Amino acid sequence: MTEAGGWQDLVTASLLGTERVPVPAIAVPGLPSQDGVDAAADPAAQLLDLAVLATVARRAGRLPDQAELLPPAGPDPDPAVGPAAGHRLQRILGGENPDLLAEWLTAVVSRGYRAPEHLLPALLDRARRGAPADPDLRRLAAEAGGARARWLAALNPDWRFVMAYAVSGPAVTAHAVTGPAVSGHAQAGEQAWRLGDAGQRRGFLARLRATDPAAARDLIASSWAAAGTERVMFTSVLADGLSLDDEPLLEAALEDPAEDVRSWAAYLLASLPGSALGRRMADRARRCLRLETGQRGPRLQVIAPSEVDATIRRDGVALGPRVPGASQLADRTRIMLELLSRTPLDVWTTEFALPASQIVTLPSGDWAPVLFAGWSRAATAQGRYAPGAREWMAGLLAAALTGRPPATAAETAALRQLARRADPELGAPGRLPDPEPGAPPAVYGAAGVLRFRYEMLKELDG
Repeated sequence: MTEAGGWQDLVTASLLGTERVPVPAIAVPGLPSQDGVDAAADPAAQLLDLAVLATVARRAGRLPDQAELLPPAGPDPDPAVGPAAGHRLQRILGGENPDLLAEWLTAVVSRGYRAPEHLLPALLDRARRGAPADPDLRRLAAEAGGARARWLAALNPDWRFVMAYAVSGPAVTAHAVTGPAVSGHAQAGEQAWRLGDAGQRRGFLARLRATDPAAARDLIASSWAAAGTERVMFTSVLADGLSLDDEPLLEAALEDPAEDVRSWAAYLLASLPGSALGRRMADRARRCLRLETGQRGPRLQVIAPSEVDATIRRDGVALGPRVPGASQLADRTRIMLELLSRTPLDVWTTEFALPASQIVTLPSGDWAPVLFAGWSRAATAQGRYAPGAREWMAGLLAAALTGRPPATAAETAALRQLARRADPELGAPGRLPDPEPGAPPAVYGAAGVLRFRYEMLKELDG
């Protein structure tokens, strides 16, 4: 009697009752027929005993078939990070400062290391889930995972995105897209661009940008008209290796019908030293902020505009829909914040003939929160391109740690970004003053992030 048939006989007997049908003689896998069942027992109890044995046998599964061994993982030439750095990654993946994951991965890749094998499943899962918010996270995880990550990706469909970043190095050139198809890496790059999803196309474009910026720029320009929603991705890729050669493309993007594209273009142009947009913003900002000297010493006077015209809207400053009940002061505050965040910081050190550390401590009355948030945003954006932005970050952080604590949500958010973008050396012992006693949690949090980043990078260098 088959297993399925025996089980069905038990079901039938239980439905009809042992008074009408006999207890079926079934073979329980692993036991002789009827073994362990008292034949003199009550038929109903006998039926239940058989049902229990059959249920356990069914749930226990079956003897395994002959299994094939998984293909072994190939060797990886890059050394794994040390135990301390591996523990740091585990802390990040566990939820401690998770937004520093991309920085950790970037540092690992740039130093020629790879992530520890036992953390790769958690890392790849995190990259898969976090890609929409951080489009570079998948690429960084794939690069830091090395050959072992590619081996795992071949076993788990959820991690197949890793294979899209297997093409790297000088073989990824514009010829792979614009010229005849070639074999190997270049052909895979061509397929990623022509047939890949948004993540694969971004990955190819980012690699091309790193190896041949002019070719990447030409590819963006030739694909712009047909790109649709991908124009946001095109614009964001330009953030790596930004130069004045990118300015014509970004200036044209200021006229794009999509608000996200215009916003990205304005942000990058404001971050780019020597850009025409930066000069236009400087001319506007100088009229709004003055250094005055009185009996109590120097102070900053703010004369914020109350409305914006078409030219300033084109450069990225827009009020958006008016909030019901909002005052004219609220509009002036928002305009001033946007102006400051898009103005080159060296404008103020030149205009006032003072170092950044002194400018950020000048009295400015009720405008102090706006100035702090605006300058912090500018320093965060310009820090990758303008060397003087580091001095501004250090001055702003010192002022927040020891001076007037953040009083608005904009200041708190700006302080958080400063701690994540400032020179990690500022987290070294003694580089910045400790927070004042009774400082708000945001201040202690910023100091903690600075220490975390400093220790994180020291572990990779040690």
